[in-house]
Amino acid sequence: MIPVPNNKPTEATASRLSHAGAEGCAESRLTLSRRSMLGITAGLFSSAFMPRFAEAAGGGDPRLLVVILRGGMDGLSTVVPYGDSSYVSMRGELAIPAASTTKLDSFFGLHPALRNFAAFYKAGDAAIVHATCVPLRNRSHFDAQDNLENGLPGLKSNTTGWLNRVLTALPAGEPIRSKGAIQIGQAPLLLRGTAPVLGWSPTSFGDVEEGTLNAIRMLYKNRDPQLLTYLDRGLKAKRFAEGLGSDPRQMSDLHKGFSGAGRMLAAQDGPRVAVLSVDGWDTHTEQGAAQGGLADLLRELDDGLAYFKGTAGAIWSKTVVLIVTEFGRTVRNNGNHGSDHGVATVALLAGGAVNGGRVIGDWPGLAAKNLYDGRDLRPTTDLRSIFKGVLRDHLGVPDAIINKTAFPESAIAPPLRDLIKA
Repeated sequence: MIPVPNNKPTEATASRLSHAGAEGCAESRLTLSRRSMLGITAGLFSSAFMPRFAEAAGGGDPRLLVVILRGGMDGLSTVVPYGDSSYVSMRGELAIPAASTTKLDSFFGLHPALRNFAAFYKAGDAAIVHATCVPLRNRSHFDAQDNLENGLPGLKSNTTGWLNRVLTALPAGEPIRSKGAIQIGQAPLLLRGTAPVLGWSPTSFGDVEEGTLNAIRMLYKNRDPQLLTYLDRGLKAKRFAEGLGSDPRQMSDLHKGFSGAGRMLAAQDGPRVAVLSVDGWDTHTEQGAAQGGLADLLRELDDGLAYFKGTAGAIWSKTVVLIVTEFGRTVRNNGNHGSDHGVATVALLAGGAVNGGRVIGDWPGLAAKNLYDGRDLRPTTDLRSIFKGVLRDHLGVPDAIINKTAFPESAIAPPLRDLIKA
């Protein structure tokens, strides 16, 4: 059994994490600022309906949590290809010794900070897709994040996200909340659209006293009933997310986000699909190897997964957690103890529904002749193939909706098979 962490990050780690966005490139800071109204850097957004298709997929009532790591996670340090003869020489000071990794097979090893994910992998509840990337490969945070979330084949704009379009296209069952959305900060593009979405964020603000809250409700009731409806939805989401458990003062915002996601998805009348958005993965400086800035980020993420499993409880067996990022990092270090924007990276899958214990994908190699544009890991799996495989085999979404509504013009990216346990 994976223990739920009961410690908050050290002061040094918390400081590093809180300044991660500021340490990234200028574009990364802009993308952070445009999402972080009210100072929120981790926001959880969930489907406001329990779609009927969720019950239809094998009768298992599945759950899905999509985690977006914004900034560009270094896949070569997260899942280390120590068996590649060019790995050490190409990575230089960023190389992680094979002996320091948790070996997955004779070729790949996990970063040592991912101890909980390693346990999931060993238990058959986690898998990895290596050398994956969004269709667009221009290394821009703005463009690549939009490409990840809008589901389009290239540099095209769309005000809706592929996951919201899926929810819109499918028949809804009994609505958990009436139409509309409650949002704190900005919802991720992935869930923007006409399907109602509920928003919640683990902020550092104190709770409003009950008397004050009742007065606000009475004011809204008399002056703006629609606003009262939105407020009540938000309070219900808060109850789903917070519940009982660890003292929230001892948890980081990311841990609160994962813990809240577990409680929301575990609630009998709660949502079945959720998205957690996390900033700070733009490691241009002080990235480190087995220890350092990236290690701190991975450790925080890994502990968050343990919090999620702990609060999800029995529904862990019905859940897929899909962790993705907009692009990877350069194979070589950049001279500032870090790495720059790259192309291919890893996608991580965890949960009891995952057909785990595998590293999936065709390995392109790290020799200079094999690199994309002479600098990056070459992608061999389209990220849309992973999304499609999860939608089809876990949530039971029909192929017509996947290929036309969610991911138009995507014939070159067929669903990745066998991601889900039979």
